[in-house]
This record gives sequence, C-alpha cells and structure tokens, in this order.
Amino acid sequence: MQISSVNDVKIYNLSHGKSLPEWLSDRKKRQLQKKDVDIQRRIELIQDFEMPTVCTSIKVSKDGQFILAAGTYKPRVRCYDTYQLSLKFERCLDSDVVAFHILSDDYSKLVFLHCDRYVEFHSQHGHYYKTRIPKFGRDFAYHYPSSDLYFVGTSSEIYRLNLEQGRFLNSLQTDAVEHNVCDINPVHHLLATGTIEGKVECWDPRVRNRVGMLDCALSSVTEDTEVQGLPSVSALKFNGSLSMAVGTSTGQVLLYDLRSSHPLFVKDHYYNLPIKSINFHEQLDLVLSADSKIIKMWNKDTGKVFSTIEPQTNINDVCVYPHSGMLFTANEDPKMNTFYIPALGPAPRWCSFLDNLTEELEESPETTVYDDYKFVTRKDLENLGLSHLIGSSLLRAYMHGFFMDIRLYHKVKAMANPFAYEEYRKDKIRQKIEESRTQRVQVKKLPKVNKELALKLIEEGEDEAQLASRKKKGKGHPSILGDDRFQVMFENPDYQVNEQSEEFRLLNPLVSKVSQKRKKKLRLLAQQAAAAAQQAAEEEEEEPEGRASSEEEESSDDDKSWVEEVREQRRLLRQEDYDRRRLERKQADRNTSLLAQEQNPREKSDQVRGKKTNQPRFFQIKAGEEFRSFGDVACKQKLQKASLEDRLKLEEHSGTSNMADTAVGSKQLTFTLKKSDQQRKQQQVEREHHEERRKLRRSAGHLSSGRGRGRGWGGGRGGRGGGRGRGRY
Repeated sequence: MQISSVNDVKIYNLSHGKSLPEWLSDRKKRQLQKKDVDIQRRIELIQDFEMPTVCTSIKVSKDGQFILAAGTYKPRVRCYDTYQLSLKFERCLDSDVVAFHILSDDYSKLVFLHCDRYVEFHSQHGHYYKTRIPKFGRDFAYHYPSSDLYFVGTSSEIYRLNLEQGRFLNSLQTDAVEHNVCDINPVHHLLATGTIEGKVECWDPRVRNRVGMLDCALSSVTEDTEVQGLPSVSALKFNGSLSMAVGTSTGQVLLYDLRSSHPLFVKDHYYNLPIKSINFHEQLDLVLSADSKIIKMWNKDTGKVFSTIEPQTNINDVCVYPHSGMLFTANEDPKMNTFYIPALGPAPRWCSFLDNLTEELEESPETTVYDDYKFVTRKDLENLGLSHLIGSSLLRAYMHGFFMDIRLYHKVKAMANPFAYEEYRKDKIRQKIEESRTQRVQVKKLPKVNKELALKLIEEGEDEAQLASRKKKGKGHPSILGDDRFQVMFENPDYQVNEQSEEFRLLNPLVSKVSQKRKKKLRLLAQQAAAAAQQAAEEEEEEPEGRASSEEEESSDDDKSWVEEVREQRRLLRQEDYDRRRLERKQADRNTSLLAQEQNPREKSDQVRGKKTNQPRFFQIKAGEEFRSFGDVACKQKLQKASLEDRLKLEEHSGTSNMADTAVGSKQLTFTLKKSDQQRKQQQVEREHHEERRKLRRSAGHLSSGRGRGRGWGGGRGGRGGGRGRGRY
C-alpha cells in the first residue's frame, strides 16, 4: 500500500506493491511471502484483481456486489464478487470489447459492443445471443422505459435495437458525420450524443426528434484554456435532471445547465489529452474527470482542485464505487488500481476494515516516498563516477538533479572515499574536545581560518567599544566573531579568503581605503567626544573657516590614491598574465625540441652512451612534409598576428611559397562573372566598332619630315586612326 497526500487529502493506493505471477505454485507463493517484506506488506483487497495484459473498461453492478472488468489479451470479461473478495467467473470473447453495460442489478444481463460491429448478449449462464450493427460502433446507451439500445459510431445515424421485440427500429438521422459518445438522463430520459465536430445533440426518445444542440467546440475556447486543433466530444455524463458535463478531445471539461447554451464553467486539464471518463460526487459537489494521465477532483461551482491522482500507467476508464470513497481504474497495465480516499466517504461495507487500518496509519508516523532515495546533482554524479547511469532506471530525473536509491548511494560513496568515515569520526572527536575546552579559562587567540580578517574585526570592534563607552546611552554593535551564524567562516577551511585571487586584489584597495576612512572617522568622533566632555559647561565654539574645504580636499586625495592603487593592481595583473603566457610558450618550444630529439634514435643512443660527436647531423625529410625548425612555433605565432599583406610580401621576399597539399589549402578556383544580356550586347557593339576602325586606319608615316613633329602628335582624339594627323600638312 502506498500513501500520498495532495492538498492535505490522504490517498491510499491499495494495489501498490509486487504481484505474484500466475504460473507460480502455491508452495512457491508461500515461500516468497515468508521471505519478501514487500509482499508481506501488500494488501490484496480482491484476489486476482488483474488482467493478463490490459484492462479497457470497468463497472460496478447496481447492487454493489459485483465488479465487472473487460480486457485483453485474449479478449475476456471477469466478474469479481465483493462478498467473497475473489474472482467469480471469467468468460473469453471473440474480439475486443469497445464498451459494455450491465442491464440488471447483478451480472445476469450483460451487453457487449465489440470492435468488429457485433453486439453480444450474455445471461447468467453465459453467451445468449449475438447480432450485428451496420457500422462500427463506439458507444451505446440503454433506455429503460422502452427497452431500446441506442448505438452511435462511424455514421451519421443512431441505430435503435428494441430488446422487447427483438428487432432493429428506424434509426435517428443526425446532421453529424460521426458520433463518439452518448448518454441518457436518468430522470427525464433525454438522449445526448457527442459528435466529432465538437457538438452535442439532444433527442427526445418519445417523439424521436432533436430538441436542441450545443456547440461545445466554440465554448471550450476561453482565455484560461489552451486548445490545439478542433475539440471533439470524447466524454459525456448527466448529473440530475438539469446538469451535464462534456469532455473534449483537447482536455477541457464543460459544465452545462440544459436551460442555457453557454457553459457554467470550463475546466482545463492542461495536458491536451482526450477526457476518458467523467463522474460526479454528489455529497461534496465534486467532479471527477480523468484523461489518460491524471484524475482530477474539483468543485463543480468554483473549479477549485480538491485532489489529484496520477497513476504510473495510462488510464483507460474510471469507476467510482457508489456512496463511498473508493474508486477503481482500468489501466494500460495488467493490474487494476484500487484507490481509497477517506475524505470522499467511508469504505464500502465489504471492506469496512479499511477505516480502522487508515486510522492506525494516521496515528503512526508515516514515511514519505523520498525517505529511501537520495537527491544528487549532475556534479555529484561526476564526483562519484556515475555519469554513465544517466538515462537508466537507477536514476529518476527530478528538477535540476536525480533521485537514486539511498543504498546504492551509500555503497558508491564508501567505494569512492573509503576513509570518509574515519575523517568524519576524527572531526567529531576534535569538536567534542574543543567544546570541553571552552569551559576552561579562555585566552584570546586568533582562529585558524581567516586570521587577518579576524584581527581586523577585533581592532574595529575595540575602537567601536571605546567610542561607545565614552557615550552615556551608546551601545556597541555585536561583533561578527561572536555571532554563531558566521562561526563557520572562521572554522571551515573552505571559507579561507584567497588574497592572491584577481577579485581580491582589485577589491582590496577600495576596502582598505574604506576601512581607513572608518578608522579616521572613529578617531575623529572619539576626539570630538573627549572635547565635548571637557567643554560641556562652556559654549560651543564655531568651527574655523576652511575646515570643510580641507576635509573635502583630503577625501578627494584619498579617492585619487585608491584609484591609482587599483590601476597599479590591474597593471600588475596584466604583467603577470603576460609573463605566464610567455613562460608557457617557452615551455612549449622546449617540449617541441625534446620531442624532436627523442624521435632520432641515433642521437638518443649517443646520449645514453655519453658519446660526443662534433660532426654535423643529417635529417631526412619525407616526401609531402615541410621542414620545420625548432623555433617554428614562435615564428608561426608571429605570422598569425601579421596581416595578409605582410605575409604575402614576406613570402615574395623570401622566394618561398606556403602552398602545401593538404585537405584545407593548395586549391585554386577559376570563375567568370555572369554578365547580363545588355552588357554582352554593349561589348559586342564595341568590338565591332574597333574592328571597323582598325580596317579604315591609314598609315601617315610618309608625311613625317626631319624638321620635327607637328602640334597634333598624339594629342588629338582618335589616336591612331582619328581625324588629326601625326605630322604637318
């Protein structure tokens, strides 16, 4: 049994726990019950209350004695006797059950609507009769006064089957394309059907005429709802003579008064899942609406959530046991869940012992679900070396971390740090010894952590205490050293102030100047207090002129001084950063040279043997590789900082080309710009013009003389073939 609390409402999951497989023998089951604690603690309210694979629908008979459930695989129906708390009978069917109804007060008359259009009738002894409807059905309802069955499905017609005459009657023609659900009011027997277009049509069975229509798809779109797609009607339920609840395929529940075409209230589940089932709880004025993920219980007048139930598997159907706080769910799981909520009502008569059990559990301290789990973050998993478990069943994601089994956590923690317990034990012993020493005579000494900060606080506290003692009504402020809230800062080494960090060095000048100003102010106040005590009887003298200006100049000088100090610290930090990078480059060059030496086995052997050779050494350069000197790293960095123009000039000057057959470079691309038709025509005209002028050109060499050249030499238009000559005329 699992206990949960939502909105201070206790919910008892009676089906929680391990279930024993059917193929186990009775002897094996008894042995497991003796050994396994979880099996011993489970509550098996009804024996074998489960299906082989999946349960699709569940209902309770009118007399409350029998619980019938339909499921698969293979398709079957099971009947449980609540007086015997066991399975009464099981009947296998030919196809899956879409919906079924109990026509009698007990299990003696049953009607099943199958997925293959068959309608099957069962009596007390078993199968009685089977017939077929023209179209595939999705739901049906029984009209008690006329003994008519109304079937709705993938058709615009509502089929009527009269059980008294044993024949089909004229169907009801509707304006809808398809119907999903239907229901009959138990008071005035009004028939309502929900269509795929999101409308509800109401019919009067006495005259077989439509008496009204509600547009639920349009009414479900409000400011507080989130609608994706066209809302079709997926659930329908009457409450009394005038109330009706409509569930849509987009996760909204609409409450209607039959006298109005507008809904009284719209409740959104915010899961965008079709509403599977709707039930009413008349004692507390609650509506129990369920989709495949969650069951919500809320007030039908205000919409305030009373409580919620979220099973581990998807929900197919919900059935509330009449006049009690118990409800059953049909799930996408072999086990059918049983929930008991004492706030909704007492336990049924056949399991009245649940009231005493829940009262005893409320008196005893309850253990929450998280007591057996440890919350760890992603960083904790990396420290423990369990990052590979992310996504597995051993870790359950929650908020910014994961839940893992506390036993697994302790085991991994012990393996990762086997001496953690010894260190913890030593720390506890040291703390106990220090606590016992506090009863002795105390000698003022600085703490082990943050000694300079403690000394600074002590000096400031003494100055403030002296100033407060000179005042009559003054009281000193409590020191941080004596405050328990800041005690860890002077005991835990993790809180040690790192004075070499960049943040501290940039902030320290400002803090030191502020502390110096504070000390000056304290000394000034002390001097003023002493002077005021000596001259209490005398009149106060006026302050000499220029005092304020001198103080302002002093404050301005102080500001300039700490600004200059901050600049100096920034300069030092940049210099240290530069030196550090320079050292790293040198180390990289040294590593490169050492690596080159190690790659030459002959040189390495000479060094081992201690031989000194003055002869030059030769290195073989392989094909496709460039020669790189040992100082190539620094040269390469300089080239990277230079511009492209400088690099090209350097290559031209050195006569070397930086082309290499690699996957990145050494590729040339030749392309031509695409010109428009107008540009091509213009170029063609210019070429023709030049050709024509070239043909008409005449040589003027015979006109030249030795007396010189004329004015028009090369100065006129036309150049070589123009109207001006090259000599005199």
